[in-house]
Amino acid sequence: MRSRASRSASTRPALRRTAVAAALLAVTGLAGCDSAVGGSERGPGTTGASESAKPEPVRLTTSFRDAGAVPIDEPLTVGTDGGTLDTVTVTSSGSGVEGRVEGTVDGGSWTASTRLEPGTDYVITASATRSDGRTVERTRSFQTVDLTLDEQTYPAVAPLDGETVGVGMPVIVTFDLPVTNRARFERHMHVTSTPEQRGSWYWLSDHEAHWRPTSYWKAGTDVSVELDVNSLPAGNGIYGQESRSIDFHIGDSVVSKVDVRTHTMRTFVNGRLARTMPISAGKAGWETRSGTKVIIEKFRRKRMNAATIGVDRDDPEFYDLSNVQYALRVTYSGEFLHAAPWSAGSQGSANVSHGCVGMSLADAQWLYDRTSRGDVVEVTGSSRSMTLDNGYGDWNLSQADWKSGSALS
Repeated sequence: MRSRASRSASTRPALRRTAVAAALLAVTGLAGCDSAVGGSERGPGTTGASESAKPEPVRLTTSFRDAGAVPIDEPLTVGTDGGTLDTVTVTSSGSGVEGRVEGTVDGGSWTASTRLEPGTDYVITASATRSDGRTVERTRSFQTVDLTLDEQTYPAVAPLDGETVGVGMPVIVTFDLPVTNRARFERHMHVTSTPEQRGSWYWLSDHEAHWRPTSYWKAGTDVSVELDVNSLPAGNGIYGQESRSIDFHIGDSVVSKVDVRTHTMRTFVNGRLARTMPISAGKAGWETRSGTKVIIEKFRRKRMNAATIGVDRDDPEFYDLSNVQYALRVTYSGEFLHAAPWSAGSQGSANVSHGCVGMSLADAQWLYDRTSRGDVVEVTGSSRSMTLDNGYGDWNLSQADWKSGSALS
């Protein structure tokens, strides 16, 4: 299906042509799904046979009955009465529908292997061999049912195509309308990698599914994501709007380990300790969450206002920092790793922040310059735990629990 910039209640304009409309009018009077539309014959001249010996006429048969409203959630099949099917093409505006002819019983049949687009005009052209050996051609036109944008779910994918990310980055597919038929969709959602690394999907909700390998990605891995969901029934009258194909790359392994009790952070690059930094983490009542976090986004400069985490301006804990430098977000709720020159006296000795991990300007710049979205931050030492859905919290589930979140488990 064609993509959209924003949701609209209006229907997608169908591709209508005068010639196709005329063809549709021609078929409306034909009986059932075994009707033929027009046709031509080619081959040797007449055999001189008597009128009573004339071969049975060849008629085109299809899996649909109403040529003006063909459903997209049923496979298209084409066959013949009175002959053996040879070839079938199904086209629309220059593009074709894939399929193949199989079997010779009852003349054989052609079945589409790709799904139809909604609100689209198609033409079937088929050739068949008649009982007297003559090749005949038959055509038929049809239209698929149209869908509104509120009947189509679009899959947004992270990472972006061509992006280089860290070893902790999950594949995230977000649907703008709910997918209640999760198992059917998951069968058409594939992640492959070089070198190969096994993993599985986990559905956080009907709107969001994540894929992660069994352990952190290997540095240098190339990953491909194939979502073959175009026109796929999602449940409750909703269909996939568009198939997606995304390729991304895993960069160096950058894993930072924060210990809030010793007020230190050690950063490992490709398994080797690259830097040890004094830090200040969250104070009592604002503890930094323990667990495995993943960098969600980076900001060279970021305004941080306590109102965004629910602190009233009249509260003594309120703050409004207009120019926080080298900020790396690790939770949706507002935890960052960033430069905090105002807490320099506490870094390495006390936790004084509202949940963020603060460090010197030099250390923050060093870390910022070496990190990407998807790099890992492992935090220990607090009684407050990281959760699955507060950022990219995927690594806080055991592999067994993660696999149980698959619709195919």
